[in-house]
Order: sequence, then C-alpha cells, then structure tokens
Amino acid sequence: MIKNNNNNSSTSIKNHPCKKKKPTTLLLLLSLLTTSLLLLLRLSQNKTILITTATSDSDHHHRHKSSVLDSCLGRYIYIHNLPSRFNTDILQDCESISRPKDKISMCKYLDNYGFGPMIGDAVSVDSRYSPSWYATNQFMLEVIFHEKMKRYECLTRNSSLASAIYIPYYAGLDFRRNLRRRNVAERDAAGKEMFRWLKKQPQWKGMSGKDHFLVTGRISRDFRRNSDNRSLWGTNLILLPESQNLSFLTIERSPTSHNEFAIPYPTYFHPLSTVEIRQWQDNIKLTNRTVLFSFAGAQRPSRSQNGLVRTQVIQQCKSSSKSCIFLDCDVKANGCDDPMSLMKLFESSVFCLQPPGDSLTRRSVFDSILAGCIPVFFNQGSAHKQYVWHLPNNDGEYSVYIPVKELRTGGKSRIEEILRGIPNEKVIGLRENVIRLVPKIVYTKPNRYKPDGETLEDAFDVAVEGVIKRIEEQRREFE
Repeated sequence: MIKNNNNNSSTSIKNHPCKKKKPTTLLLLLSLLTTSLLLLLRLSQNKTILITTATSDSDHHHRHKSSVLDSCLGRYIYIHNLPSRFNTDILQDCESISRPKDKISMCKYLDNYGFGPMIGDAVSVDSRYSPSWYATNQFMLEVIFHEKMKRYECLTRNSSLASAIYIPYYAGLDFRRNLRRRNVAERDAAGKEMFRWLKKQPQWKGMSGKDHFLVTGRISRDFRRNSDNRSLWGTNLILLPESQNLSFLTIERSPTSHNEFAIPYPTYFHPLSTVEIRQWQDNIKLTNRTVLFSFAGAQRPSRSQNGLVRTQVIQQCKSSSKSCIFLDCDVKANGCDDPMSLMKLFESSVFCLQPPGDSLTRRSVFDSILAGCIPVFFNQGSAHKQYVWHLPNNDGEYSVYIPVKELRTGGKSRIEEILRGIPNEKVIGLRENVIRLVPKIVYTKPNRYKPDGETLEDAFDVAVEGVIKRIEEQRREFE
C-alpha cells in the first residue's frame, strides 16, 4: 500500500513538475515560519507567566505586564512558606495567647485580618467613625503585617527576583503563648527550630539571611534574655547568632541595636481608601478642643525611673484638674476599655502626655496622632529616635519635649505652665503637622482601594520601603 502510494506520488510529480514543486517549497517555508512563530510565542508566554506568577496574589496582577515589571523593579518580596507551627498553628491555639487578667479573649482580636472586632455598628457609633474602626489589640502587628504582605503588589515566587525575603513567624504571639513557662529551653525552642528550617532553604544560603526580615509585635526587650536564668523575662530570639544577619521590624527597638527598626503600633483606624483618610483628617482639623492636656494610662511602680516620671505626670494632671483630664487605664478602673472613649478624649485635647511606662514607647502615641492631639514626651527615646522611617527627624515639628528635671524642680503645675506658654500660632502649626502624619501611622485594610496609581503611603508601605532600602545597603556591603 505504501509502495503504491509512493509510486503514484512520484509519477504525479514527474507529470506536473511546475505545479507541485512550488507549493511544496512554499509549504516548507510556511512550516518553518510557523515553527519560529510558535517558538517566539512560547518564549513570550513563559515571560508572561513569570511576571504573572510574581504578582498572582497581589491587587494589581491584572495590569499590563510591562507596567508591572517597571513598577516592581527593586520592590519584589519573597515570602517563606514556613511550617504552620510558626504562624497559623499559633492562631489556632489562640486561647493559650490569652492571659488570666485579659478581659477579652485574644481569639476575638484575630478577626478581620488581625484588626479585631468592628467597633459598634452604623446606628450606635458616632457618625464621624466609619466602618473602618476596630478594637485592635496592640500586640497584633505580626498578623496585620502578614495579611497585608500576602496582598502586597510586588510578591514573587521566584526568590532570585526578590529585593527582600519575609519570614512570617509570629514571634510575639508565640512568646505570649509561652509566657508562663519557667523552662527557658521551652520558651526558646521555636526560634531555634525556625532557624534550623531556614538554614536548609536555598534562599538563606545566598547572603546567610542578610536579605531576610522578620516582624515582631512586641518590644525588642521581650526577645533579649541574655541568660538561662529561668526567672528572667523573655526569649533569646534576637540574641541568637543567626538573628544578627536579619533585619527586625518591631514596635520598639533596642537603642544599641544595628539591625532593629521600629514601626508604629497598630491604631484603631484601618481605612479602605485615601478618601477615608482625607475625610478623617478634615474631621479632626475642625474638632473643638476644650481640654488643654490629658493623660490616658495606669500607674507604674515608682521604684523605676519610668514609674517615677509617670507618677509625677499623673499628679500634675490631677493638680491641674481644670486644664487636664486623667483617664485611668488600670485593670480595675476599666477607663480605657472602650476605644471610642480614648479617641474622644484625645480629640478634645490640645496636648496628650506620653510618659514612658513599662518601656519607652506607647501605643497611645499613635492614637493621639490619629486624633490630631500634639504628643508631649518626657524621654527622647519614646518616638523620634525610634520611628525614624515614619516620623520627622525634627521632633519639634510635631511634638513637645519636657525634660524630666523640669518635673522634679519646676513645681506641681510645671507641665501646665510650659504648655500654656506655647504661642497659639505655634500650637496651630504643631497640630497641622501632627495631622499630616496620619496616613503614615495607620495600617490600611489589606485590600485597600488604590485608584489610578495612588501614591499615599500607609505605615506598611513606609516600613516595606525602609526595609528594602536597608537590605539593599546590606547587599552592597556583602558583594
């Protein structure tokens, strides 16, 4: 059968040499051209797949591939797929994160991307507060940051493209879960186990972790236990040898550290768009501030320097009862349980006192900025030396500093005297600068609406930009 066909074909070509040779040549050329085109198309598709994969979990993966490539150049981040015991398992075991004196289970605060339960409803909440207000716990930054990072616009699954590599270990929540363990080996175990896992990954081997960063929702001191004495506080995570190469983003850095960078505590406001932020800024510009200064906090033991300062602040506020309001946040007082009570106090105040407490920094600093209230500091390590990425270098642009010696020697009304002595035009300028800071100190919703190339940066954006710049400096030194 084959033979006959071949003979027929041969005969046909001989009988019609001009009619058959040309089409065959054309067919061969067309075939070659088609193969080339298919190959080019395949290569183009591979490139498209690479870019699409890099941003498949992001808000902007539907954009044109060239614009994605341009906007993400130098901004790609790779997320380690850590074993669940380092993050989601901790959340599943949320009851163990709660402490006996907690009035609300920590499980409640995990709702809504870690923002916690919404505050009230459309009927009961003041009309100034949009549905973007939540009862956010100050220790939820690890969850909030991770949720926002999962929707970051420049994620990549190709770690060779990444400018930075994120480790989603919930170290602060894990610490809280093991807070009552007297065995320090048990407290330290997860951190050491995490590094054993990381060191087996190819991403670690390139720069030995210098291109990696980790976010903690607690202060640095909680991870700096430098002894195996079981009576001492915290874990040794930040002091481990492998940690020296990481960049740590934390709510309070150690002043002597070279690789820790403070980022804002979460506030109660998590807007969905720029419009919401602008509306809120307009609201607080028009607020009638009838209280000269206020303090929301609890007493601290007077045996420490911070405790002494706080005692003096509370005493001076009480002695200036016509000019100052003290909101007692002691566990028994219940004064600060309602976020809206706090916000309304700060919104009605010209100045908000921010003495150190258990540590130098306070979540209240960012709540007061959010309310347009001028913060008053008593230690220069409480803000501008901490949050260098988020706050102006010149703390005099947005805050007032009162040295501790003024409290000791200036009499029982010294705070009131200093604040009354500030010219009105200066107060207006300080408040305007405080209100301008609002976008950079709030964590917006992970799925926030960003129309037409919006450039307004929130606290997360500023932190990511800062850590990428830091790691780029590390990379240049490494090379």
